[in-house]
Amino acid sequence: MKRTPLLFFLFVVSIALIVNSCKKDNLSHIPGLLAGKWQLASITVTNYVGDAQVSLDTLNQTCTIIQRFTFNADNSCNYTNFQCSADSTVGRWSLSDNKLFLISDMVCKDSTKASGGTSKPFANSKIVTLGTYSLVLETGDVEPNYSATKKRRIMRYGFIRQKAAATQ
Repeated sequence: MKRTPLLFFLFVVSIALIVNSCKKDNLSHIPGLLAGKWQLASITVTNYVGDAQVSLDTLNQTCTIIQRFTFNADNSCNYTNFQCSADSTVGRWSLSDNKLFLISDMVCKDSTKASGGTSKPFANSKIVTLGTYSLVLETGDVEPNYSATKKRRIMRYGFIRQKAAATQ
């Protein structure tokens, strides 16, 4: 009779271990946080030689057109008014396996001569900050390993979440 509570306790612990040890997929909240409309708040460009900062510039200070980056749950995305140009582009987005990088195939019209007229600005973007109301992405030379004499250019895009339109 004294063994019954002990056996019951061991049985419950065994079941708890088995249930808890099962593989759980898709536990990331990042895709849900990312989905929605994000308005561009700032763009900064930092130039480095190795790890020494050479310059820091803020872009788009005179642009009066609202720029938006929209992420949809079906992994489609669009960017309106890229580089303060009245246009819209669409593409697909995904996250790297470690959920630290945003990957987008979106091709935007680009006004810089070096790009030849188009670019994929978010082809490999490091997610610096992602919260309920803010998103910061870094693009450019964001690889963690670089030469001490290599010139690097990092663009930092700061976005704020837009409220969802009220349905009536």
